Amino acid sequence: MKRSSIREQVFKLLFRLEFNSKEELPQQEEMFFASGDFTATDKDRAYITDRVNRIVEKLPEIDSALSEKMKGWTLERVGRVELAILRLGVYEIRYDDDIPEGVAISEAVELAKKFGSDNSGAFVNGVLAKFTTGKEKA
Repeated sequence: MKRSSIREQVFKLLFRLEFNSKEELPQQEEMFFASGDFTATDKDRAYITDRVNRIVEKLPEIDSALSEKMKGWTLERVGRVELAILRLGVYEIRYDDDIPEGVAISEAVELAKKFGSDNSGAFVNGVLAKFTTGKEKA
């Protein structure tokens, strides 16, 4: 599975957190993979599950950082699709040294265009741009 496809599946699982508690995540993961909406190898499934769980562990820090950077916005005001994408993007920018900042932002914008409203791509781009350091990770 390509990285962009894996990222999309991670987003879809994160989006489920908007409607379910963190304690329900294992059951949500099982239902997600059993849905048959896509085919994942055992390796892909393990990677997706691990990635989602790592992001969930960092949610307090991620949400705090988002709240700090989004002047005039609260997390409750942000659409659920956009919030899940922003959480994924912030995680990749701040905690994943294997993903260059520009790639994290670009992929998040593409997800926003695909799953969000007309202005979601621009919104996600604007918020995530505030997290960049200006230098790409090697």
